[in-house]
Amino acid sequence: MTGSPQKQVLVTLHVNGEAQSVAVAAQATLLEALRYGLGLTGSKQGCDKGDCGACTVLARPLDDAQARADGCGARGEPILACITLAQDAQTLALTTIEGLASPQGLDPIQQAFADCGALQCGFCQPGMMLSARALLDHTPRPSLPQIQQALSGNLCRCTGYTKIYEAVQVAAGTREPSQGVPVRSEPAPGVSGPRVAVEEIAP
Repeated sequence: MTGSPQKQVLVTLHVNGEAQSVAVAAQATLLEALRYGLGLTGSKQGCDKGDCGACTVLARPLDDAQARADGCGARGEPILACITLAQDAQTLALTTIEGLASPQGLDPIQQAFADCGALQCGFCQPGMMLSARALLDHTPRPSLPQIQQALSGNLCRCTGYTKIYEAVQVAAGTREPSQGVPVRSEPAPGVSGPRVAVEEIAP
């Protein structure tokens, strides 16, 4: 016996300044609609339970008056797309990492992350940048504790966060990028002595 097909619904999402309609399962999350329905794969699928922040996007009410009343910044507040239903996001104006840059170039937070080397694998980077952007929209020159608090919901498994915090400070104009000299790595010494033939071991 085969299972019955999932009920599909048509949702209209307002993403990066454009309204786009997509058919998704009735219980689909906003993250699934963005990644698999609209092809916006910058929002990452990490824990799927709202713990890691990799799926962070910015959201504000479509009604500008309501957005102002809610105290939203220019692009909105960080929300977790993996625990938000796609159907519930239809009344929101959404910004994903794909919409952060402008025709004039990278957003200052994107440029600062690049200048400071504030990333390694890049998996957490979109969520980190969007949370940082929301902070700077509210608090243009935040203190280090404010930065740490704003990014506390975004986990990075590669770094010690130092460069990430530095990047936010650079984007805010409160410091310059560190000018550390790269550590020179010495080549490994050559192998001396007779070479040993490697025999293949049959299974």
